[in-house]
Amino acid sequence: MSNDQRIRAVLFYLSVAIFFTGLPVILSSSLGYKFNPRTLKFTKTGIISLKTQPPGASIYLDGKLLNDKTPATINELLPGSYNVKLELKYHYSWFFQVNVEPRKVVRLEKIILFPTRPNIEQLNQDKVSRFWVDKDNGRIYYLNQEGNVLYESDFKGERFKEIGNVPLGFIPFPKELKVSPDKEKMLLFNAHQVAVFYPGPQGDLPYAQPPAILNFTGQQINNVFWHSDSYHLVLVTDRSVKVTEIQAKSSPVNLVNLNRRASEVFYETHNDTLYFMDSQAGDDGVSYDNVYKLELNKKAVPFNELMKLRQNGKE
Repeated sequence: MSNDQRIRAVLFYLSVAIFFTGLPVILSSSLGYKFNPRTLKFTKTGIISLKTQPPGASIYLDGKLLNDKTPATINELLPGSYNVKLELKYHYSWFFQVNVEPRKVVRLEKIILFPTRPNIEQLNQDKVSRFWVDKDNGRIYYLNQEGNVLYESDFKGERFKEIGNVPLGFIPFPKELKVSPDKEKMLLFNAHQVAVFYPGPQGDLPYAQPPAILNFTGQQINNVFWHSDSYHLVLVTDRSVKVTEIQAKSSPVNLVNLNRRASEVFYETHNDTLYFMDSQAGDDGVSYDNVYKLELNKKAVPFNELMKLRQNGKE
């Protein structure tokens, strides 16, 4: 046998030996196994899937920078705990400790990287001391407490304009502003007063109608709601549920006496239904808190007749 033949034979058998020696490693890797130096055995691996908003973040796994950027999939991870760190320029870093299990994918795909310089802009164009957001009408309302002036704008702060003045006599700081269902009136309320006014054009033109202030001394107003007719108000005080017209000299009608302060209330304008909590004594003599529904639609409560009876003193 010549030297060339001997060399070819050695190389052949060496290749065969390398192939069969590396075959388990190749097959194990293709089947999702990896050699674990701790146990000296081939172990089934796991996967980490990463997605960020915005994308393109650098990935650090146990302090080591990987070549991939988000979105990315980290394959062939031995079971165990890993520290994941994501970094993106001009954004806050993100940290998380991930527990990888065999044959499982850990999905971290709803990661938001927040900017270090948030996008903040001023919306008001005049001095304000309070604001309210009307999501249904897409408006923001602003109050200048010193000048008793109200402004409005859209959600972008555009179309900023003066819309009215807080009625004289409404002095305490208001709790909330609410727009009537017909979009023609507004109300402000504090602990003992409700101010109803009609925003209108500025300049030499007067407002649509004079404002009205409703006073409720001796009781504390917790919340006020517009009835769907935009003419009646539903008041929840610390003692009762009342309904009143929006006229200054109207006489409120007491619908429900409360045993406790109804701090949790909700009014559904579409069906004119009030949901509230109150205490009621049970048969065992113990007071229990319950949730009640009070229907205030025109079929359930004929407001016009109810108000006439109240004003005539026949209730």
